[in-house]
Amino acid sequence: MKLNCLKLLFLFIGIMFFAMVSTPFAGVKMDLQHKLTLDNPPLDVVATPNGKYIFVLTNKGNISVFDQNGVLQNKIHVGDQVDQIKMDPQGRRLFITSRSEKTIRVIALDFFVEINTAGSPFKGPRNAPVVFAVFSDFQ
Repeated sequence: MKLNCLKLLFLFIGIMFFAMVSTPFAGVKMDLQHKLTLDNPPLDVVATPNGKYIFVLTNKGNISVFDQNGVLQNKIHVGDQVDQIKMDPQGRRLFITSRSEKTIRVIALDFFVEINTAGSPFKGPRNAPVVFAVFSDFQ
């Protein structure tokens, strides 16, 4: 009985060894897509899950928001005590941490796109704060 247990143990160890070493490394191909230029050195970086936006925290307490093409979309000052940023898995909230202040700020994110409606037909006041655009010719 003891001999059978030893045989099973050695068989299990052998299978595990071959399972670990038999996985080939395929390599990684790297291609520089963008080089983001900042006003100050970066401390942390995080991207939305869909990859459309990149948030970069600098050592001066600014978060620069870049689109997927590397174009600066917005700059948010959060304070120079901030040392780390994280994003929730859905990309709806940004967590801003400060070790010196012992705080975590939770910021809700709302992404929007401005559409130029100049010259388009409209109904109601021209300077309305909200415009509903209907693209019926693209059906």
